[in-house]
Amino acid sequence: MRERVRLEAAERFARGETTAEIARGLRVSDRSVLRRRRAWESGGAGALRSRGPASVERLPAGQWARLEAELRRGPPAHGFEDGQRWTLKRIKLLIGRMFHVGYTVQGVWKLLRRHGWSCQVPVRRAVERDGAAIEVWKREVWPQIEERRRTWAPTSAAKTKQDRP
Repeated sequence: MRERVRLEAAERFARGETTAEIARGLRVSDRSVLRRRRAWESGGAGALRSRGPASVERLPAGQWARLEAELRRGPPAHGFEDGQRWTLKRIKLLIGRMFHVGYTVQGVWKLLRRHGWSCQVPVRRAVERDGAAIEVWKREVWPQIEERRRTWAPTSAAKTKQDRP
């Protein structure tokens, strides 16, 4: 439940509304309302407030600043030769090397998102790509392969046989 919904749930609990009414009104499950009702009964509206993120960040601000500076230097500066982009796996390895802290790939993704980094997917092109050969193929070969439409006769979307008398 989001913060506004939690506070509204507390008000509804205080008014004595049923679990089903609250769940329907807030568009949440009955189970969620029951869980929040128990928390409200034991600790009041304060017990419904968010406790923050589920995981605690293991990199202090200073280490994060160092990591960010190293990420800006790029993968080749850290011995990653086979590509000029960062992957989550590479960042995970870099964190392990620099700070001796273990993260999972998903944990690295959450860490980056938490600090405002986003996923940038590069346009993938084969190294062997030959633009001139592609243009020749489009201009000369494809028209020979592609079946020309017959515009002189009416057509039907359904494939049917002509009826024989």
